[in-house]
Order: sequence, then C-alpha cells, then structure tokens
Amino acid sequence: MNRISWDQYFMAQSHLLALRSTCTRLTVGATIVRDNRIIAGGYNGSIAGGTHCIDDGCYVIDNHCVRTIHAEMNALLQCAKFGVPTDGAEIYVTHFPCLQCCKSLIQAGIKAVFYAEDYKNHPYALELFKQAGVMTEKVEAQRTIDVNEKEKEDFVLALLAKLERTGLEKEAVLELERQAAHLFNH
Repeated sequence: MNRISWDQYFMAQSHLLALRSTCTRLTVGATIVRDNRIIAGGYNGSIAGGTHCIDDGCYVIDNHCVRTIHAEMNALLQCAKFGVPTDGAEIYVTHFPCLQCCKSLIQAGIKAVFYAEDYKNHPYALELFKQAGVMTEKVEAQRTIDVNEKEKEDFVLALLAKLERTGLEKEAVLELERQAAHLFNH
C-alpha cells in the first residue's frame, strides 16, 4: 500500500475541516502545521454561539459575507487562544487565501501556504507573500475520502448484476464492470 504524501495528508485534513463550515457560499478548511505535526485547524463560520449562515443566510455587505470568520483566521485564533506559536509554521487551505487572511498569515509568521484551489487569487496577496518570503504552492487533490464508498460500490455492483439478468450483452456488462472497478480503484 502506498502512503499519501505529507502535503496530501494535511490537505485532506483541511478538506475534512471544511465539512464543518457553516457558510452557504463557500466551505473552506485550514490546517496549521509545524514539523509535520498539526497544531491547529479551522473552518469558515460564525462566532462561537452566534447565528450561522446555514441558519439565517449569509449577511452580505459589498459582496462579502461579514458573518463569517475565515478558516485561516479561525486556525490562527485557535493558536492564539491556546498559546501555540505560529512563527515558522505552514498552513494548508482548501482555497487560496483572501487578501486579509494573507496579511494575517504573514504577520503570524507562517512561512508557507499550500492551497488546493485557486479562488480569486488577489495579485496584491501574491505580491505580499513574495515580499515576505512566504512560499505558496498549489497542492492538487489525489485522493478523496468517501465514508460511503463501500455502500456506493455495492449499489453499483447490484445494478450491474441486475443489468446482466435483463439480457444486456455480456461484453457490455464486462465493460461497465471494468469502468466500475476503475472508479473504485480496483
């Protein structure tokens, strides 16, 4: 069995954190790492105990939801709250950081930003990261985590068996089985 790379591992953690997001416009997760150890995580959502976008909708001003605290900020604030230093750490984010998060990451001493998806990559954010010597790198997702994979595979196999019983040509069924095996990495 091949293990996933550290970059893939930490990015998967960020995607998992994004599943906790309460924003209805974009779900984002962030993981702060030092020496290949996770020191904090965050997702975009409202203040603790506050009204969430999933409850009352987004509170949009100038095309930006002001109800939401960004994932990167939540991760940095978690470090601040528990006294965990961020100087020299790295962050893995599901989406390229906005300009405000970019400035906060630089000020917090983050040395590298890894992101999975481009998202309104602001030219000034790119310039600031370069000025501050913060490395940025896009990390493509190689594998997804699907907690229902087994149920989906069983369902597809049951459908294929049913198709075969209906009289579909054996060669056509075999081709569908090959495609299913490819989808489920067999």
